[in-house]
Amino acid sequence: MDSPKAALIDVPPGISVEAEPDGVLVVRLDRPDRANAVDKAMHTRLCTLWADIAGVDCVRAVILTGTGDVFCSGGDRDGWPELVENRRWRGQKMAEARQIVLEMLRFPVPLIAAVNGPAVGLGCSLAIACDVMLMAEDAYLSDPHVPRGLVAGDGGAALLPELLPLAVARRMLFTGERLTAEKARDLWLASEIVTRVMLDERARVVARQFASLPREALVGTKRAVNLGLLTRVGANLDFASQAEEQSFDSDEFRAAYNRYRASPARRSSPE
Repeated sequence: MDSPKAALIDVPPGISVEAEPDGVLVVRLDRPDRANAVDKAMHTRLCTLWADIAGVDCVRAVILTGTGDVFCSGGDRDGWPELVENRRWRGQKMAEARQIVLEMLRFPVPLIAAVNGPAVGLGCSLAIACDVMLMAEDAYLSDPHVPRGLVAGDGGAALLPELLPLAVARRMLFTGERLTAEKARDLWLASEIVTRVMLDERARVVARQFASLPREALVGTKRAVNLGLLTRVGANLDFASQAEEQSFDSDEFRAAYNRYRASPARRSSPE
């Protein structure tokens, strides 16, 4: 792989991009001290990162994973005060959330999620927006927006009903219930369960397999597969993101927000 080209992809602290042999790129959420929570700069960059990577001709497959024991704990809750007070940023953030999901679905080459631990909220959306998902044995997916008093507007309400039986998606979204790696595999959402020690290597094997395939045929087939999904998800994202933006003003969210502010020790946990 032409690693100098990959090195030109600029990313903020909290995201790393690593060039691998054979046209494989690894995008890593890299804030292990904060459970890989996505802060403001990371969130904004995730909107444009996928198009920038797509412009590097030598990239033929991408792995998305996290550093440490958590894939991604979602949006950084230290950003809640600004979302509460700054309505302009709140609207921008929800627009960004829509764009992140749509850009991942439009991304031309295969995206492999190596879910090394809990994938929560936005983290869940990032994982399920990938084409293939490998999960560590103790990993899980969850979308706890509703228990926090928020509408699930950053991808979960749009993607989960498309990828899971509706009853399962409803339970996850309405209650925040976790979907274990084993259950995700049983429902064909996760393609494999791998020990955490072997997860990175197995993801590279899968990525190299995709990278070895005829590129134009694979790109065209991925686009054909995702066209219908993009159409359906786009309308859902528009509604859900607007509803989440409004839910930051709800009494239920303000109560959850006040409880969180009173429990700073929880800030480095996945949920």
